[in-house]
Amino acid sequence: MEKPSRVAAAARIAGLLGIVLFALGPLSVQLGIASPFAGFRIFGLGLLAGLVALVLGVVGLVRTRAATGRPGRASALTGLLLGAVPVACVIVAAGPARDLPAINDITTDPTDPPGFASPGRDYPGEEFEKAQREAYPDLAPIRVARTTDATYAASLSAARGLGWEIVSEDAAAGVIEATDTSEIFRFVDDVVIRVRPDGAGSKVDVRSKSRDGRGDMGANAARIRAFREKLGTSPAP
Repeated sequence: MEKPSRVAAAARIAGLLGIVLFALGPLSVQLGIASPFAGFRIFGLGLLAGLVALVLGVVGLVRTRAATGRPGRASALTGLLLGAVPVACVIVAAGPARDLPAINDITTDPTDPPGFASPGRDYPGEEFEKAQREAYPDLAPIRVARTTDATYAASLSAARGLGWEIVSEDAAAGVIEATDTSEIFRFVDDVVIRVRPDGAGSKVDVRSKSRDGRGDMGANAARIRAFREKLGTSPAP
């Protein structure tokens, strides 16, 4: 009797490992067991194991086809299907961001971006500016037909309404700094809002920057758009 295919057995093990690591990554962060970056690495290992399971599963199915009479086809199929889960999830989640540039510092005014109070977080400059204008042409200074005081108060209300944690507020300078934490991996991104006079109204500029990684899958631009929409519906004080 033919021995069961080792490749098929390995596919099943890799598939099970991929599922466990894929789920364990974000779960460990949510439970406070791992840091966001560590959890993301575990998640990444799950994806890698899933890819390995896919390859081994295909090879295992070939080696256990009916013509060979070799057992282990169920293990190969199980590994292939389990490996497909993390791979498919990542493909679906990353699909909308497939064509976005690998930048993680987005602002409504790349030529004069709002600055953070703490040092070491200067805007990257021309490279990011060009990439941002091509990827997010809708982002521009937000014009508001209110006084700067009213606009500042509305901006503060909008930031809080979005669940951002206010780090500092300076009404005299028209600057608000905040952080926003992602839901799954608890990554913390920094946001600064600047309110300036603009004729009879006000001009609001926002800058959103990720602390980790180079790309952001469009998260910072989406955050600015959410603030812009929220500001438009915030009642005047």
